[in-house]
Amino acid sequence: MFKRHISSRLLEALADSPVVLLHGARQTGKSTLVQHITSADHPARYLTLDDASVLGAATADPAGFLAGIEGPIALDEVQRAPELFLAIKADVDRNRKPGRYLLTGSANVLMLPKLSESLAGRMEILPLWPLSQGEIAGRRECFIDILFTDKPIKACAGTKDGPTLIDRILRGGYPEAYRRAAPSRRRAWFNSYVSTMLQRDVRDLANVNGLNAIPRLLTLLASRIGSLLNQSEVSRSLGMPQTTLKRYMALLEATFLVQPLPAWSSNLGKRLVKSPKLYLNDTGLAGCLVGQVDERGLRQSQFLGPLAENFVVMELRKQATWSKTEPGLFHFRTLAGQEVDVVLESPSGDLVGIEVKTGAAVGAGDFNGLRSLAEETGNRFRQGVVLYQGHETVPFGKNLHAVPMEAIWRS
Repeated sequence: MFKRHISSRLLEALADSPVVLLHGARQTGKSTLVQHITSADHPARYLTLDDASVLGAATADPAGFLAGIEGPIALDEVQRAPELFLAIKADVDRNRKPGRYLLTGSANVLMLPKLSESLAGRMEILPLWPLSQGEIAGRRECFIDILFTDKPIKACAGTKDGPTLIDRILRGGYPEAYRRAAPSRRRAWFNSYVSTMLQRDVRDLANVNGLNAIPRLLTLLASRIGSLLNQSEVSRSLGMPQTTLKRYMALLEATFLVQPLPAWSSNLGKRLVKSPKLYLNDTGLAGCLVGQVDERGLRQSQFLGPLAENFVVMELRKQATWSKTEPGLFHFRTLAGQEVDVVLESPSGDLVGIEVKTGAAVGAGDFNGLRSLAEETGNRFRQGVVLYQGHETVPFGKNLHAVPMEAIWRS
């Protein structure tokens, strides 16, 4: 079993919140983590709504179902029985004992208003993403926290026989897929995974006609990761009405497969209207969708840069769930076309910019977008980093550094 870094935060939430929801895409390890915690650190009765008998009892009489269970309860895949949320609310209002309910869900309840509103103020929500590189290696990463301090980012070369960046990209972080060394076996797993998602989670969330259009949409989105989301253009490419496209996009976001990265602006109002950039939750899945499953093929393809950027964005998003800084993630783009792949913003407003390059060398021109961000934000700008495939941390001006890519998981 992989040790998940969010475990400590999950236990902290159970110590003072009556309801804790651990949500994320299917097969990210939610059930494994919850079963481990309920058997070792937070004793609770574990039940899964994937069991037909449990699901039937929970939907037939939600209040009676909960009343028949003494002590803390862990309910897996709770989105399958939305009727439970009102019954949980009523029970919590009678007794707000911390740690009473530990829930997991493969759908984002924040995008399902009736579910999220019923437990507002009573529930803490934590995401579980696919495995981070540090979790795979058994090392807790603190790259984000170092970026927001004055500590230097030290060069940290890995072992010469360790996985390459491309291998890390193609394997992704889904535990079951990661364990499959053969590219053909990972491809088989990802293909089955997409089919299962459509047959279970999407049908659970909405009564959708034409499910065969969603795999085509997901494949098209995978081919455009790292680009600005233009729904009109996607709609034309697929011959799909925009109303249908918006509904399908909402479903892909609700099941955590698609991860938009919002635009950063000093004007908070403008952030809401600027186009987000588009990513998938796992580069192994994204690579499979665009036909890239082996290292040689990806190295020679047009998808290496976008997949590397997607890889970094998701590694940062994973680390943000346990970092002390707890930053928001954005992208930056000026009207003149200057861009920064990722902007990390701390709760106090400090900023760090990150650019992703797949080459082994970096030049001064690679910092142009970071310089634009620094000029626009002044004292809020802590530092700018260009991640590359070299092995040395190199200064390129005040608060600007080229940093080895592996510093993300070896810091």
